[in-house]
Amino acid sequence: MPLPQPSAQRRFAWVRNPILRTGLITGVFLSAVLSTWLVFANRVPSSANFAGLRNTATAALTGLLMLVPVVRFLRSPGRLLLAGLTGWTVLTCTYLIMGLGFERLYSRMGPFQVFMLGAIVYGCFAVITWVSSLVLAARHQPIATARRRSY
Repeated sequence: MPLPQPSAQRRFAWVRNPILRTGLITGVFLSAVLSTWLVFANRVPSSANFAGLRNTATAALTGLLMLVPVVRFLRSPGRLLLAGLTGWTVLTCTYLIMGLGFERLYSRMGPFQVFMLGAIVYGCFAVITWVSSLVLAARHQPIATARRRSY
């Protein structure tokens, strides 16, 4: 007796998860920026003339792309952290694969260090979001004080 095949809706149900979808899309775009930067910096000799501008533009674009999960899940720190770590895991896997082709890529930072860098950044964003939501919730609720009667 053959096993029943899952329906197409069930197979692609993970795509409907906004945390995973945001993380994967962010990771793919971050990986594209990393791959483009590595190829451009190492295989195009004329790019050495404007290396500072190239590196600054890449860092700015990476920072903007890192803000996608932060903006998407601004009111949910747990989702922000999961989406950010999902995207950063995709980037770390790309970094690991790119290190096979570019021998000196790991000389400054290994793949684990790259992952921890992103985990710390997204963890800080999640904590800042969480604390600010607590402060905003406390501001909107009046503080009720109970007075004690003196006997």
